[in-house]
Parts: sequence; C-alpha cells; structure tokens
Amino acid sequence: MSISRLARSIAASPTLALNEEARQMRERGEPVINMSIGEPKNKTPITAVLSASALLTAGDVKYTPPDGTPGLKKAIIRYTEENYGRIVAPENVIVSTGAKQSLFNILYSILNPQDEVIILAPYWVSYPEMVKMCYGVPVIVTPEDGAFVPRFSEIEEAVTGYTRAIIVNSPNNPSGAVFPPELIADLVDFCERKGIYLICDDIYHKLVFDGKKAVPAYQFTNKDVEDSMVIVVNGVAKLYGMTGFRIGWTVANRRLVEVMTNVQSQITSCTSALLQAAAEGALLGMQSVVENLRLTFENNRNVIMQELNAFNGVYTIPPQGAFYVLPDFRFYSRNSVELAQFLLRKAFVVTVPGKEFGMEGYLRLSYAGSVKDITTAIERLKWALDPNSPNEIYIGDRKMIRDWL
Repeated sequence: MSISRLARSIAASPTLALNEEARQMRERGEPVINMSIGEPKNKTPITAVLSASALLTAGDVKYTPPDGTPGLKKAIIRYTEENYGRIVAPENVIVSTGAKQSLFNILYSILNPQDEVIILAPYWVSYPEMVKMCYGVPVIVTPEDGAFVPRFSEIEEAVTGYTRAIIVNSPNNPSGAVFPPELIADLVDFCERKGIYLICDDIYHKLVFDGKKAVPAYQFTNKDVEDSMVIVVNGVAKLYGMTGFRIGWTVANRRLVEVMTNVQSQITSCTSALLQAAAEGALLGMQSVVENLRLTFENNRNVIMQELNAFNGVYTIPPQGAFYVLPDFRFYSRNSVELAQFLLRKAFVVTVPGKEFGMEGYLRLSYAGSVKDITTAIERLKWALDPNSPNEIYIGDRKMIRDWL
C-alpha cells in the first residue's frame, strides 16, 4: 500500500494513545481522572438548544450557503462590533466546522509551498501539523527566558522573506498566558508594515482572570478590515461550552473569505444548518453563561495553583486565562511522554505531554473539571512522584503503596 509523503510527515499524537489507554482502563473499572480534556463541563446554553430545536421541529434542515447562514453571520457581525469594535460586512465572515477548520482554511488559502508560518511556543498541537499539511514550513519561536510569552525581538528575528503569517493564541493553549497589549501592538504594526498576516486565534478571548483583558489586535490598527493583515478566528466551543457543535468562524478581508469559501465548498460543502442555528441562539441569547464559565475557571485556577504550589520540585507559572496550566516537571523527568505514561499507569491520571506543545519536560493539565477531580488528581501525582508525600494512598477503593522511589 502506498501512502503519500505528506501524510507520512504528519506526526501521530501521543495524546490519542494515552486517551485510548485511559478508555480501556475505565472500561475495566479503573478510577481514571482525565486532566487532558480541554472541554467545559456545563450544559449547552438553553438559547442554543431552543434555536436548534425550532429548526429541527420545522424539519427544514437543508444545505446552507457554504460561508454560513445569513442569521448566524448577522450574529457574528454583531459579536464582532460589540467585542472588537469593528463593523464588518457579511462578505468578511465565513462560518466553518469549528475554529480548527477555520484555521486550516486560512493556511490552505494563503500558503504556497515552502512559505513559512511563525508559531509561538508553547503552541496548540495542531498548528505545526496544519502548516505542514498545506506544504508550508512551521517556524517555532521559543522564549529564551523560560516564560510563556516571547519578546517581540525574538519573533522579529525569526521573520524571513518566506514568512507569510504569524499565529497568536491569547489566552494561550496550553499555558494560559495572556499576551501583553504592548506585544500585540508591536505585532500588528510589524505585520501591517511587512504585509504578513497576523492570525489571531481568539477562541478563549473572554476566559481571562484577575481583571485582565485579552486586548484584540484590531485595537492597534487604523486600517479597515479590507486593508488590514489581521485575521480573527473564533467560535462557540470554549466560551459557551459547545465543543460538540463544531462551529467556528473567520473575520478577514473579502478576497480571502471568497477564496476560503471556494476551498470549503469543495471539502465540506457547508456547515450543518442545525448547528449553525444553535450557535446563533448562543450568540444572541443571555451572555451570563460566558461569565459563569469564566468565574468557574478562575476558581478552579486558584484551586489547582494552591495544590501545585505545594508540589515539591514542580515550578508553575500561574495561568491568566483559558483553563489549562503548564507546570514544569523536569525535576522528575525530562521526557514528558514517558512521564505522562507513568502517571497514567501508576496514578490513574491522564495528562498531556509538553512535548506536543513545544515544551519538553512539562505537562499540560486541564482544570475544566470539578474541584474534587482537580484536588484528587494533584494528590495522586504528588504521591507518584514526590518522595516527601505519604507512601500510601487510596485510589478508588484500593489502598496503593508506592514502591518505586
């Protein structure tokens, strides 16, 4: 059987293997706690349910325009005006099957073979693979000071004549870092001057803590959407806890949206009318659900930081947004894949290896779950790794004795 070189070049995910092993353990009745899932645990907003139900009851679930229904695009235009201070036209908006497809469509539409895309570490695992799938070259910029926010000078030094775009994700997955306004302003100015796209993955933009704000890139350009190099990606998955609905969107200049629409029409035809109706209901309904989620995550952040600060040998930069924390476990192991496997098998806790995010020796932990899961999971991790922790622990209804330290 012949497999393309491109397909063979796409990395397999250790996370999938870990989650599969965890699934098998749960089926055997093992008390596994999953700290790897980036998914809010709330119920779908009632306005989304009612909007989708009305369409389903009417039985009018057909093809939609490839760039999105007029109703959802109108809701996105309103959302963009209220949250970004920009008035855009329907021709500036394209709805896709999740923000992930939005990002892929953008890269597919702007990259020629060997064009470079600058990706800031720590980064979401799919960015480099998406770039490679579009025959581009991912260029990773890792902060030299060990922080999660690069200096502008570090990004500028990575730019070459082949640079086509820079991807910014703030609040950041996996670190929870929120990029300072000064950095966003410098990037906008630089990209506008150099003709480089600034792709803003804003999927967590309202999930920020401690009174901070993820300042939108549009704030730092006087150019309108048609002339700006800023591209905004967003969706309902994280802010509304609607991960399974797979609705995302892009706001960009009309020519790029036109090309993306052509691309999307050849791949998925269109996004589900039913799910677009639900997204429209969420955007136009009561927005208290977003603030309730934000408050829940801020409380969970405080809990997990309290637990991690008492973890000997683990250094953690407090996250400022999203619902992830990226502790440094290099005191215990510099191989994050092996460490994650060890913790699953010994402590029955699923974590994500930092290697996947360009941060070897770190582990990503999601605190989107319950406070009980958070405290129990960190207790198990301490027991498995820290020799100063108690030698015995109950996992489920079994008494476990540590015999490897």
